[in-house]
Amino acid sequence: MTINLTPTQILAAVGAVVVLLWVWRASARRAKAAAGAARAGARLLSLTGRVLLMAGAIVGVQWVVITHRGDVTLLLVVLGLPALFAAYTLTKALTITTQDSPRSRGDRR
Repeated sequence: MTINLTPTQILAAVGAVVVLLWVWRASARRAKAAAGAARAGARLLSLTGRVLLMAGAIVGVQWVVITHRGDVTLLLVVLGLPALFAAYTLTKALTITTQDSPRSRGDRR
């Protein structure tokens, strides 16, 4: 039993294999991109939850200290300490830093 294939049939078979490989690689890339986006979304949601939880804790402590007036120093500490942390974080986030160093011969751009 011999198989007789014309050059057109061989070319069509090779083309079909190439198209199948191309579709497979494209779907794998799409799946990888979707998984990366899902991870990024989960990280953002987790960060948002932690930020809201800490903000609630800070507001709760501040509320207790303000409503039960006592020591003025304690009031200033409870209000000032979170403000210092917020100012540090905002300053660091909004400050543009660059690292200008001379390039050596082997550095890539």
